[in-house]
Formats: sequence, C-alpha cells, structure tokens
Amino acid sequence: MAGVKPAPSVRDDAEHHRFVVEQDGAVAFLDYRREPGRLILIHTETPAQLEGHGVGTALVRHALDVARAERLTVVPWCPFARGWMRRHMDQLGDLDVDWKTPPPH
Repeated sequence: MAGVKPAPSVRDDAEHHRFVVEQDGAVAFLDYRREPGRLILIHTETPAQLEGHGVGTALVRHALDVARAERLTVVPWCPFARGWMRRHMDQLGDLDVDWKTPPPH
C-alpha cells in the first residue's frame, strides 16, 4: 500500500538491557531487566521527533514477542508499556503478565 510506513525495526541492545529503535538520527528505547522467568519493562523513552510514528508501540510489541518466544512473564513497570498493554489486552492472550509486582521506589 502506498503511504504506509513499515513498523520501525527494533534491536536488542543486551549489553545495556534495552530494546532500541534508531530512526532519522534519533534513538528511542525500552529499558528492561531479566530475572529468572521474567522480563521486567522498566522505562520507555521516545524523542519528540519520533513520537506519533509507532515507535513506542514497536518497542512494546518487540518486548512481548521476546517474552512470548522465551516463555517469560512480563512485568510492566513502565507506565507507557503498562498503558499500551491495558489498551491492547487482545494481544496478551498467550502471555503471563504480572500486573501486581510494584516497581521499586
């Protein structure tokens, strides 16, 4: 289809514990932490020039795909990821999500 942009490409920067999108000279990321059997989503940051282009969505979807592939429980501490997941419950059916474990203060 003309005019439809492909989803942003996400890579796992395992050394820095973040999923990353680099686009138009800007970098967006979703920080995470792995624990045995769990993928904790900590913080999403998207530069202003990338907002509204599906970058945050791509980052969260990638994290969910990783959790699905590795059979990890998703722990959404990140407010953006948590909100996205709550709005898209239909995409969580086969995932174990821990909504109760609060983030550290």
